[in-house]
Amino acid sequence: MLRGIAAAVRQPRVLAQTDHRPWPVPDRRWLMAQTWSDLLFAHWRVDAADLRPVVHPDLPIDVRDGSAWVGVTPFRVEGFRPRFTPPLPLLHAFPELNVRTYVTIDERPGIYFFSLDAGSRFAVEAARRIYRVPYFHARMRVRGRGGAVDFESERTQSDGPAARLAIHYEAAGPAFEPEPGSLEHFLTERYCLYTLDDRQRVLRGDIHHPPWRIRPATARLAENTMGEQVGLDLADAPLVHLAERQDVVFWTLRPLA
Repeated sequence: MLRGIAAAVRQPRVLAQTDHRPWPVPDRRWLMAQTWSDLLFAHWRVDAADLRPVVHPDLPIDVRDGSAWVGVTPFRVEGFRPRFTPPLPLLHAFPELNVRTYVTIDERPGIYFFSLDAGSRFAVEAARRIYRVPYFHARMRVRGRGGAVDFESERTQSDGPAARLAIHYEAAGPAFEPEPGSLEHFLTERYCLYTLDDRQRVLRGDIHHPPWRIRPATARLAENTMGEQVGLDLADAPLVHLAERQDVVFWTLRPLA
């Protein structure tokens, strides 16, 4: 609980640092805050044509070095809370895992989620209602912290396809901020998510955090079926980076003008 309280104190302070953003923060109050810990970016090159059937045609898929990219990202959530609400015992901390690709609209690079799994039923229901993203409850176990982590997830919610991940990951070098124009910057520095409403209109949800500080990492995959839900076999060794902590604030979704 002390980690959640410390996270809640830090989270609003991220708005003091905005010069790194590609566009200004929204001129309205943020809705929710989280802190992400021990976050692994595991990325695979894929053919953009293989993603087109599972990404809405109004969402242009980003391509870098001739490929689209799919990320599988396990991490811990701490300090999960709505604005003006302190972290609550039994609700503020849980493991999470997302599967994503990348989209840019109106020169605003963002994230498109194929799925998000969480160890908290409360977080799943809240995110489904507010952010209209494919969230699922999963049975998760996380061991270790900081330099080395074992992460296991098995989706348990019946309205989504089966999906499992078992991975060990650890740091393999010093932390750095990705340089603008680099592949690492392309894969990490994104300040919104894109999704669709019931009328298939594209919605954007802004987020904000300090620049990413990531470390080279290694990963050993014991099981990974996270790509099968979108017809991908993510069997090859991924490109991996580890971020030890990131404080984040979120705004509500808005339709694109």
